[in-house]
Amino acid sequence: MRTFLILLIIGSANFFSAQNLLSPTNVKLDSKYIQDESSEVSWIMENAGSKIEIGKVITDFKKLNKKDLLIKTTVKMKQSPEAWIDSTIVKISNFQPVYHSSFNSMRNMSISFNKNKAIGYYLDKKTQKKDMINEATTLPYFDSNSYPALIRFLPLTENYTAEISIFDYNPTAKKGVIKAYIEKVEKSEYNGRKVWVVKTTDDIQERKAESTYYIDMITRKVIKQEINAGGRKMIME
Repeated sequence: MRTFLILLIIGSANFFSAQNLLSPTNVKLDSKYIQDESSEVSWIMENAGSKIEIGKVITDFKKLNKKDLLIKTTVKMKQSPEAWIDSTIVKISNFQPVYHSSFNSMRNMSISFNKNKAIGYYLDKKTQKKDMINEATTLPYFDSNSYPALIRFLPLTENYTAEISIFDYNPTAKKGVIKAYIEKVEKSEYNGRKVWVVKTTDDIQERKAESTYYIDMITRKVIKQEINAGGRKMIME
């Protein structure tokens, strides 16, 4: 009987852990906020008390049809003639990933997602080494490029926390399905606007980098993002 109870407790713990892990199968989104939009922010680096703009980040949301949403991010760095462009297609209802591409001066990458596999390629432009991507997946997940956009559409409340299942391809680490974490959510004000302050980390940077989003409570738009990584602070607003 004791052994049975122990196994029951372990099984229950695993069940509740799985239930608390956000994925397209159980996420609840405030979909009324998902609309066509375009925004541009300055990418600022803080160094010894001074602020230096290093580039611009343009984010476009576009509904391709009734089911699919395109999220396109264009990064224009001041010291780089070539823009960095990341495009992700997800299902509007639950952010289930369909496609992700990334093109910049360092790499080209393209991945298509289906139920059990992520298929595509990764080209390292420096070495001209091309890896074919054919990753089997057993857990549901969001694309690592779309989960930051997902956060603003979650049913945010004070003290809300969550673990988020994400897929990230890295030709060196090849981590596959890993996690992102919503560490803390607080109510606050920023420039006279009521905001949710959402602190996040993820396994991509081994939880060593923290992103803080300032999300307008009424529009659910991100009006500011702070990134702290290895003692460096960056701001996008």
